[in-house]
Amino acid sequence: MKRILLILAIVGTTIFSSYAQNIDTTSTLLEELIITENRLQTPFLESARNIEVLHAKKLKQLPVQSLPEALNYLPGIDVRQRGPVGVQADLSIRGSTFEQSLVLINGIKITDPQTGHHMLNLPIGFENIDEVVVLKGPAARIYGQNAFAGAINIITKIPEQRSIYLSAFGGDFGTYNGSAALALPGEKYGQYISVSRNASDGYRENTDYFINNVFYQSELKLASGKFNIQFGYTDKEFGANGFYSSPSATQQWEAVQTSLSSVAYEQKINKWTFKPRVYWRRNKDQYQFVRGQPEIYENFHTSNTLGAELQTTYESKLGVTGLGVELRNEDIESTNLGNWNRDNLGIFTEHKFSLGKLLVTPGVYFNWFSDFGWNAFPGVDASYQILNNTRAFASVGRSFRIPTYTDLYYADPANLGNPDLEPESAVSYEAGFKYYLKGFYAQVSYFNRTTDNQIDWVKNNADDPWQPQNFSEQITQGVDISAEWDFNYLLSEDAFINQITLAYTYIDAQLSERENVISRYVLENLKHQFIGGVNHKIVGNFSHQLKSRFIDRVSLADYWLFDSRVNWHNESDNLNIYIEATNIFDKEYTEVSLVPMPGRWFRAGAKFRLDF
Repeated sequence: MKRILLILAIVGTTIFSSYAQNIDTTSTLLEELIITENRLQTPFLESARNIEVLHAKKLKQLPVQSLPEALNYLPGIDVRQRGPVGVQADLSIRGSTFEQSLVLINGIKITDPQTGHHMLNLPIGFENIDEVVVLKGPAARIYGQNAFAGAINIITKIPEQRSIYLSAFGGDFGTYNGSAALALPGEKYGQYISVSRNASDGYRENTDYFINNVFYQSELKLASGKFNIQFGYTDKEFGANGFYSSPSATQQWEAVQTSLSSVAYEQKINKWTFKPRVYWRRNKDQYQFVRGQPEIYENFHTSNTLGAELQTTYESKLGVTGLGVELRNEDIESTNLGNWNRDNLGIFTEHKFSLGKLLVTPGVYFNWFSDFGWNAFPGVDASYQILNNTRAFASVGRSFRIPTYTDLYYADPANLGNPDLEPESAVSYEAGFKYYLKGFYAQVSYFNRTTDNQIDWVKNNADDPWQPQNFSEQITQGVDISAEWDFNYLLSEDAFINQITLAYTYIDAQLSERENVISRYVLENLKHQFIGGVNHKIVGNFSHQLKSRFIDRVSLADYWLFDSRVNWHNESDNLNIYIEATNIFDKEYTEVSLVPMPGRWFRAGAKFRLDF
């Protein structure tokens, strides 16, 4: 009964509400936002691509406690979780498999040669994020191979105020979180370090977990340029009840440690800008089929990715030219996959120019992989300003993905790799419109991706092991529609409703040559996705955000989810207290591999900032 009353209190705030003091600055942010890719920079409203941006302010208002959960509220993005707070999650963009999207932290690629299952093992805390930029559609021209269906760049920064940050929350199922951060900005040298721990007893048998994060970032400004250093480490252990095998495999367990370190330098000389950087990512994965009984079945995998890049741009009367080269080495030592090593070389160029109201960016990325030879990924983006507030855009590009070592060599009683796999490739195009007016933004686009040598894990009979195969062609097409209203601008600063967001994505994926086979991943893509949200005032310093999403996947039952958060903050915004509920109506649903997701989940917490 108490829980029912609490649900009614949270949902009821959408009705019994009147005033608050914070003003959303979405419209201003859109006007000022600059999309920074590896080389070129473009104002958000002039971009020739379908881009979603999640700012820190919006991120902290959402009824979520991890980035994977937050990404599920962006149109066309499908984060298929096997548990809460991104304990284990697979990223899909516009119907892609979890291997076909790229994640970056401050431009550093989070690739893993073992498997794309590790793509969202992010060695950063939730509070470190300044903004998340999602580029939908092929990004190989910009980032190289594996940016097959899109890319997500997570951007952090050192706060401008010397501060101590403290936060904590607790909730159902023995859930708790504690984090602390120290920001030491400076005119010449600034630092930011954060630590956090998130843990739970689990919402069903063998779903307990803990996640520890450490993140450090510093910036040193010199007369000639500036250095940026970052280091992140995440350590997680979790019960993996039914995660990777059949639902009857209830005692699986996994432990993962991921670290990322990089050093970058930026210098501008006349019309040239140089950005060299080096990075190292390491991932250790331990898996047990029966928890605490390694003698039954156990795997150890350790992968290392070491890379160096040089990005340059040159500004002239003809536009902005980007040039660059990257070298990357990937190796793995595994009790199951064996020991392997491969090298990657990338050479890229692009040029952005304008012809009146037309903005065009053609480019090409040449790639050599020691295992697969040379490939080229050409592409071109274009946008045209039809009216002052309306812009048409279109893009076309080729993308490429090489098989992971799991695809090639994994073997256990239920899975068998295929060393004869060929890389996937695709040609994608998109066309759409963007409309912007003070207090309102909308975009709509049609996209099409034709994939050759599509890789999917399949089997002919239920008792056969899963094995990856190349299929001749897959055609994925669909429509993206999104809109956002900011009523602080449309009406007044005292408007009851701060913001409303609506989005719809439709995806149609057709895979040839799949008759008489059972698909493991490709046929789990989204078909219909609807996302809605309202952020409004209550009274005084109270505000409320209600989010909802409808998910209809090809091979799973559809479902509606509703999440809610009530916030209280003081005028200086140094203290925030909140209560939130996810899956308010206790919906039974699965996102991947028939793993039941949590039901109704309550949490309450506080965030405090001390400036000094």
